[in-house]
Amino acid sequence: MMSERIQILLTNDDGIQSPGLWAAAAALSKLGYVTVVAPREQESSTGRSLPRNYDGRIERTVIRIKDQEWPVFAVGGTPAQSVLHALLEIMPGPPHLVVSGINYGENVGTSITVSGTVGAAMEGAASGIPSLAVSLQLLGTDYYSYAELDFSAAAYFTYKFAKMMLEKPIPDDVDLLKVEVPANATRETPWRMTRLARHRYYFPVAERPGKWDEPFYIEGRPRVSPGEVPPGTDIHTLLFDKMVAVTPLSLDFTSRVDLHALEKFFKQED
Repeated sequence: MMSERIQILLTNDDGIQSPGLWAAAAALSKLGYVTVVAPREQESSTGRSLPRNYDGRIERTVIRIKDQEWPVFAVGGTPAQSVLHALLEIMPGPPHLVVSGINYGENVGTSITVSGTVGAAMEGAASGIPSLAVSLQLLGTDYYSYAELDFSAAAYFTYKFAKMMLEKPIPDDVDLLKVEVPANATRETPWRMTRLARHRYYFPVAERPGKWDEPFYIEGRPRVSPGEVPPGTDIHTLLFDKMVAVTPLSLDFTSRVDLHALEKFFKQED
């Protein structure tokens, strides 16, 4: 029975036509039934936003990938909104796992809150569902294009960590896993548990060619050198160790400090 099978919700932030999404779908289908609900358009860098200016329309369609037809749902909204539409309107019940990806481009360091890929996984986690965000590093390729990439290694690691999350109870305070796959990774590439680097990976660049009243988008460009990030962080592991970086993330953003000591510190001048 379909209701007895493992149910996986798959989304992304690159849009319903992204090859990365379909590489993940093919890999995850070996684990259970995959419901694909993703933004109708490219929605990178939307974080976990829930803006009201999207139309929220859901289009049910079929996409043919190689010799298989996939019923999919294209949503007029952000990745986080796509997750909510899936949970509230499309799926018959809560899935066992939410997967976001495979993203075009790495999501590392303090830049992750900008990521629609991570934002969608956070939305799943906030709904109490184990969630996984997977990204593939890009080298010299436009982050907003559907460039021809080899997603096979990233798809393998998507399957690998999805399988582990489905089979094992997730430890407390691990609300989602973030997986970063090097551009030239293979199935044999080693992986490592990492911390999030305290480093802004995508630095904003404003090279406006015209006047202020003309349309313009501030770009973000990777900028990091080995000495700026310590070993064991997601950036160092991905960029300099060339390993798959797996980062456990918590929805609890509270600083890990002694709250009583901090309260006393601030009350000194009261």
